[in-house]
Amino acid sequence: MAKYPFETIEPKWQKFWEENKTFRAAEDPAIPKDRRQYVLDMFPYPSAQGLHVGHPEGYTATDIYCRYLRMNGYNVLHPMGFDAFGLPAENYAIKTGTHPSVTTAENIEKYRKQIKSLGFSYDWDREVDTSSPEFYRWTQWIFLKLFEMGLAYESDTPINWCPSCKTGLANEEVKDGACERCGTKVTRKRIRQWILKITAYAERLLEDLDGLDWPEPVKLMQRNWIGRSEGANVVFKIDGHPDELEIYTTRPDTLFGATYMVLAPEHPLVKKITAPEQKAAVDAYLEEAAKKSDLERTDLAKVKTGVFSGAYGINPVNNTKIPIWIADYVLISYGTGAIMAVPAHDERDWEFAKTFSLPIIQVVASEPPAAGKDYSRELAECTAADGWAVNSGQFDGTPTAEFKKKITDWLEEKGIGKKAVNYKLRDWIFSRQRYWGEPIPIIHCPKDGIVAVPEDQLPLTLPEVSSYAPTGTGESPLAGIDSWVNTTCPVCGGPAKRETNTMPQWAGSCWYYLRYLDPHNDKAFAAQDKIDYWMPVDLYVGGTEHAVLHLLYSRFWHKVLYDLKLVNSKEPFQRLVNQGMILGEDNQKMSKSRGNVINPDDIVREYGADSMRMYEMFMGPLEVSKPWTTAGLVGVSRFLERLWAAGEKPLTDEPGSNELMKLMHKTIKKVTEDTATLNFNTAISAMMIYSNELAKLPEIPRGLWEPMVQMLSAYAPHLGEELWEKMGNTGSVSLSDWPAFDEELAADNEVTVVVQVNGKVRDKFTAAAGTPREALEKTARALPGILKWTEGKEIAKVIAVPDKLVNIVVK
Repeated sequence: MAKYPFETIEPKWQKFWEENKTFRAAEDPAIPKDRRQYVLDMFPYPSAQGLHVGHPEGYTATDIYCRYLRMNGYNVLHPMGFDAFGLPAENYAIKTGTHPSVTTAENIEKYRKQIKSLGFSYDWDREVDTSSPEFYRWTQWIFLKLFEMGLAYESDTPINWCPSCKTGLANEEVKDGACERCGTKVTRKRIRQWILKITAYAERLLEDLDGLDWPEPVKLMQRNWIGRSEGANVVFKIDGHPDELEIYTTRPDTLFGATYMVLAPEHPLVKKITAPEQKAAVDAYLEEAAKKSDLERTDLAKVKTGVFSGAYGINPVNNTKIPIWIADYVLISYGTGAIMAVPAHDERDWEFAKTFSLPIIQVVASEPPAAGKDYSRELAECTAADGWAVNSGQFDGTPTAEFKKKITDWLEEKGIGKKAVNYKLRDWIFSRQRYWGEPIPIIHCPKDGIVAVPEDQLPLTLPEVSSYAPTGTGESPLAGIDSWVNTTCPVCGGPAKRETNTMPQWAGSCWYYLRYLDPHNDKAFAAQDKIDYWMPVDLYVGGTEHAVLHLLYSRFWHKVLYDLKLVNSKEPFQRLVNQGMILGEDNQKMSKSRGNVINPDDIVREYGADSMRMYEMFMGPLEVSKPWTTAGLVGVSRFLERLWAAGEKPLTDEPGSNELMKLMHKTIKKVTEDTATLNFNTAISAMMIYSNELAKLPEIPRGLWEPMVQMLSAYAPHLGEELWEKMGNTGSVSLSDWPAFDEELAADNEVTVVVQVNGKVRDKFTAAAGTPREALEKTARALPGILKWTEGKEIAKVIAVPDKLVNIVVK
């Protein structure tokens, strides 16, 4: 038996697809909207390491699906590109002394070669690179739209600062108090930033999740990140001061239990209300708090710290004086940056009160208050549960939900509060103090202030530099390039300076899916007719690591473009699928440090691309994480070898046996349904069973072999093409029609019928499909495994469900 020569066949067909532009997508208006599919992969960041075998898993899934769709008459857009700006490229450039544009181009070439070696059916004419001026011209253009709409603004604000990367980080880029990229402990630093007002879209970002076909865990993560809550804003006077403190609370019903207040260290009133005798202690505390990230500060497990300001607030519901503390567990970015503390009914407040011996007053009881019952004794533990009001004046005995409404109405009537909605979502810190990113197209003029770079001057390109190391001062390396920084104001013509911060890596990935629609357009980011033709994305496949950041940012930018009437849909990605992780053979996440990374180049070299593709899909359900095993890969490789051997056998025009004909139709049905629903592992199992039966024949009927080759071609395209050609066909098998199945022939002749006694499975038997109830009952009663449970007992009734089960009920 001749060995399957994948080493020559795979390059042969890759060259054929490229030369013939087999997978080029065109906007054919004759194809109706419901026969068009935009299938998208989350594009890769081209690192120096190249791909490992986990990366192509999602790419393989979408490729199979796209090939299946094309063969079923769909017009399919399936593009690929590279997310090429960002810190890793810059840090690598600093380390090696090579310009990031050079290393990025080299890495893209490596990735492109690796991806093409796996035979994916991308339309390479649409490739994008977010670091190319032709692309980021439009990233800058969209930023200017945000600026014009008041959604991009400048602020001198405290941010998360990575001392190693020497740049600011958004909250989302900080994990467990450390930089997500390098793991260095994050500090706080106040510097000038550009910020995007994503909070203006909070409600829409929340509401529109309901209409998306996304995994529920991802939608839940986004809902939690946006963090909508309903409550009340309440005004507290400050004893002896003209200023007032406004707080936000989700539990206005607990106002009578407020025993102290807390300000965030950054709150503007801290300096004004701090008593002279407390100033030294407060200043020392503020200095320590500035070193912590938001996530560290709000860690529920950490010991609560704080300092007394020396000032007192006046509780508006009972005029009680309560001390105002400063503590870092309150964030200036949430609510008003000030809270009323109710230690009896909030875990953080409880721990703080215990630490600093502050009063604890119960104001919610777990049952309606009984006459004469004493609620003044200290609680053993706090509870956040709803209940009935106690120690709350005229509101005693009121259930929590009713009390919330009554107290809010009372506050509004008195002019000291009002109903409010709040979000955990913060505005997006959009500046990075680095070189390798999109320049922000803004000019600072002493006379005209902040001025946009005129659109006809875009793209504003990065200057050539010899040093792109971060300054560490809070300014980007661009700040030191006078020839680039110094410019003229487009309004007054006077001397001005360019913005020196660059955009974060997320900027390009916010909208890249739109550029694929029209990648060579120099008049717009995409023509309107092409947007209308393809959008929204029908299927988006990628990892769960982007569940909040990329997806939330993309949705925000898309909604802005929708408001500008530049896109035709409220949401960019209608359906989302997260592939599971491919683990190392040690069942751990693949990483260089563990030494368990598997290079796809090695697999392709030894076993071929089709073997790798088929194995990754055969490992288990797409969404589930699973470990790589070389033995499993070898098994799939042997399956393809057997198919190659079967393809060497002579073909006959004889129809084949009835049993094989039925098996063929059952297999086509199974593979069709499972491919359509992305259940690739079970589709492959069905093909294996069918091909094993065909391989037993000395001659293979053409009518039985051709559908096998067509189905295989979606999964193992190189082998599929070669077998198609060996059959005497011309042109690509990917342009042929997907095989059809006969529903009657695909139906099972026999079914397994489960037999229960009193609802418990006791036996089973095989019967012809469609066997009547009476016959099923008769067979079931006679089974030895059933007689054991029914002999000598009275049978009350028998329930028979054709083709499924018989349940015998005995007394």
